[in-house]
Amino acid sequence: MSKIYSYVAGEFQTGSGDPVPLWNPTTEETCAEAFLGGFSASSVLQHARTEGLNSLASMGFADRAALLKKMAAVLHEHRDALIETSIVNGGTTRGGAKFDIDGASGTLAAYASMAKNWGASQHRVDGDSVELSRGARLLGKHSYVPRGGVAVLINAFNFPAWGFAEKAASALLAGMPVILKPATLTSLTAAKMAEILVESGVMPAGTFSMILGSVTELLDQLGPRDFVSFTGSQKTGGIVRSSESLIRNSVSVNVEADSLNAAVLGGDLTADADCYQLFLRDVFREMTEKTGQKCTATRRLIVPESMVETVATDLKERLQALKVGDPSLSDVRMGPLATAQQRDDVFAGMERLGQHLERLCGENRPSELLGVEGGKGYFAGASLFLSKDEKSLEEVHREEVFGPVACILPYDGSAEQAAELVCRGEGMLVSSLYSDSRDFLREAGFGIAPMCGRVVLVDSKAEGYSLPTGMVLPQLIHGGPGRAGGGEELGGERGVHHFMHRTAFQGSRGMVERILREE
Repeated sequence: MSKIYSYVAGEFQTGSGDPVPLWNPTTEETCAEAFLGGFSASSVLQHARTEGLNSLASMGFADRAALLKKMAAVLHEHRDALIETSIVNGGTTRGGAKFDIDGASGTLAAYASMAKNWGASQHRVDGDSVELSRGARLLGKHSYVPRGGVAVLINAFNFPAWGFAEKAASALLAGMPVILKPATLTSLTAAKMAEILVESGVMPAGTFSMILGSVTELLDQLGPRDFVSFTGSQKTGGIVRSSESLIRNSVSVNVEADSLNAAVLGGDLTADADCYQLFLRDVFREMTEKTGQKCTATRRLIVPESMVETVATDLKERLQALKVGDPSLSDVRMGPLATAQQRDDVFAGMERLGQHLERLCGENRPSELLGVEGGKGYFAGASLFLSKDEKSLEEVHREEVFGPVACILPYDGSAEQAAELVCRGEGMLVSSLYSDSRDFLREAGFGIAPMCGRVVLVDSKAEGYSLPTGMVLPQLIHGGPGRAGGGEELGGERGVHHFMHRTAFQGSRGMVERILREE
């Protein structure tokens, strides 16, 4: 059985107290033991703030980009081992595991490629110069500069690899040592990744730490130069954001939370449209990939009243043919939920929806599970619900069911009502619009944009090259307003800027331009 430990102050710590068991969600057997604590928060921060900051301060952007490239290569080299770990502790299918592991190495590689030509500089000029006097002798210019602090990365249970990499890529490029805090019950993949990075020798001294267990003491000791990046539930994100010490010390906090993402079928589409087939393909994937445990998964299907029956029939056919069971089997397409608590929460959410919506297909626990015996495993059936009145709409929007669950919401086919229904989600990471009408895509797109971090526009011409709507791309921002946490990550260079501080430099033209000249 694997035993995993925190990596702090340059070594793996033995922890304190009894170990916490990690479970295989398919068999409900213990697959590892996590040893929590056993270190002081001050020692972790001291190591990162001295050795870590010194290591990164000796490197310009190009050197840090080279570091990310090495990290990506090392993780890719151990890809198969990480995939197997994800299957065992996360309950993911091989495809779902690849989505996480390849997302991690791919994001690191993308940021490495982006910054490889940034040179030896450690600052990034922001925008054009501003003339402040007649004759242009007095000048102002903005620049992003290193914070000189550490980045605490609090990660969610569902993406232990990619969730770390997309934060760490930006933070390390910005010159901030990273302290990873993975979700405990699915931390085996994160711990394996930490072991790989440490043993490879690619991480400069003090630039990487990993804490298993509580980070409350650590957060209490952060200051205005530090940064907290959180991914998880809206409730927990609110607790982190409202931490008295973080508020008192003006610590920057970025929150990315779950959201009620939507897919809108345009009123112009019929069942024979290529765009309609893309809608079905994407919705099915987003409902079932990683058993619906993605912050970008589609939860609401906004469908014209004239197409509700067609959509319901076609989706039911696909969902009922879905093979669910042991994710290590090659023909299984959906495994269990990650933990017993996740299963219980999803079951409770299904029951709540079932009291007010019509359940079109699915059951709490599937009656047929491939390779599973004796009622074991944290399984949930892919379930589709139909909203029929205002009361049921209220239930759809009350809270997210974080599993393989989606609800059909009928509308009149207009862009105006589609946008109104999407925006009732009160803040989304991503929502997608399917239509062959440019006017519909324009009106609905701008209608939902203020409540979305990303808007995906799909028409029939996208056949063959469109990407999964739930795929988070390093080139585009990831985050969203309101319910989605109000944060923002990635977005190419924008992601690096989040981990830096923007300062306005004012002075004579020659002096300002000279000191901000990028090398």
